[in-house]
Amino acid sequence: MVLPRKKKFRIVALAALILPLILVSCSKKDNSIPNNPTPTPPKPVDTTTTTTKPQYSLVWSDEFDGTTVDTTKWNFETGGGGWGNNELEYYQAANATVGSGNLMITAKQESVGNEPYTSARMTTQGKEAPTYGRIEARIKVPMGPGFWPAFWMLGSNIQTVPWPGCGELDIMEHVNDNGTIYGTMHWAINNQHSQYGSTLNVPTVSDYHVYAIEWDKNEIRWYVDDTLYQTGNIKDNINTTGAFHLPFFIILNFAMGGNFPNTPVNQSLLPATMYVDYVRVYKQTN
Repeated sequence: MVLPRKKKFRIVALAALILPLILVSCSKKDNSIPNNPTPTPPKPVDTTTTTTKPQYSLVWSDEFDGTTVDTTKWNFETGGGGWGNNELEYYQAANATVGSGNLMITAKQESVGNEPYTSARMTTQGKEAPTYGRIEARIKVPMGPGFWPAFWMLGSNIQTVPWPGCGELDIMEHVNDNGTIYGTMHWAINNQHSQYGSTLNVPTVSDYHVYAIEWDKNEIRWYVDDTLYQTGNIKDNINTTGAFHLPFFIILNFAMGGNFPNTPVNQSLLPATMYVDYVRVYKQTN
């Protein structure tokens, strides 16, 4: 997700491949709203860069079991103006609701603040900002031309180190109505924007899926459910990827239009809702 707008559970052992870091490149699977199971630590995942399998312990979560957004865990970012991406929504708290064990971020066709659509954008800034660990969410994405739901992170020092220097981790982005999921990291080299990312085709993308990263001092690994689809090396280039060794906070939002979808919003599909079953953060314990 290009800025400056500032812009439940199974894990099976998999072998991770380290991809070279380049400057620029580029559960339940039903459709019903689920009840959350009690969180249990995920199983370890093999990597090629460590002789010890990572073990994790849950340190923070929101299971969305209440009736309103828990503002001790989340902030609302509000406003319009494009958010650096020519987006067409006005973000407001009213578009985020909680029920049946889900957070629901709903985009609507309504004019607020000179924007033709409304939606919501939530962050854990100042409330939860992990450095390393496993960060995951179980999400059902809305499908439609011009839709842009995302689950991502920004460096907590963004107020003093502007984007992209603060770093950005896009755990899941989806645009329009195809099956492609995007995972991307953004940072700066010599004060210039750099990025590395990949995609995964998910034929059942409109169902619930677990989107996650596993992040340690050596690498960042992207998953959809049990599938590892890319690894970013942050060890060998520590002088230029230093942003990824600092705290990051979490963001959930559902944008309308903008540079990434790059297509008109299909208004006939509105209102549309992004369902988030849970968000969980784990710390590696070994």
